[in-house]
Amino acid sequence: MSGSTDNVTQILLAANAGDQAAIDLLLPLVYDELRRIAARLFRKERPDHTLQPTALVHEAYFRLIDQHSVNWQSRAHFYGLASHLMRRVLLKHAERREAKKREGRKGKVSLDDVTISCGGQDLDLLALNEALDKLAAVDEQKAKIVELKFFGGLTTEEISEFTGISARTVERQWTIARGFLFGLLKGSNEKV
Repeated sequence: MSGSTDNVTQILLAANAGDQAAIDLLLPLVYDELRRIAARLFRKERPDHTLQPTALVHEAYFRLIDQHSVNWQSRAHFYGLASHLMRRVLLKHAERREAKKREGRKGKVSLDDVTISCGGQDLDLLALNEALDKLAAVDEQKAKIVELKFFGGLTTEEISEFTGISARTVERQWTIARGFLFGLLKGSNEKV
């Protein structure tokens, strides 16, 4: 595993240096991990989701390699950005679905159709995104940790490497952020 981690980091550094062939070598090394992240996300999605994990991986990967201004630092940096892009792809998909529903219906629109299951409770992806945005306005670092852990499936150690903060601080920030988000999401469910 560390050899593959080292290879990914070396390839990313070569891509930084302008080696276009490095990008061709990257996909086979990261594809399985990106599929694992996508599969984890889809275990939390509703069963009738129209977007498939493979499509999510491909969309995120093509957006990643199209990032010309990114100075790749490490494998964790790559997967951190991949997590962020997967979140954005899922949100765009949810927003398009909701827009189509609004076009087809007059009256009240339920957000219950776009859900992520978490700990036995269903969470609305759009409400989660709104809550994450509110958290980011208060504390961007905590919001980034939630995004990396929840959407990216990164471990505490990988988040620590990506953010440059200690693993203990990541765990503390994660606990605080979860409480903050739970409060916001619980409040939004009570208002519905």
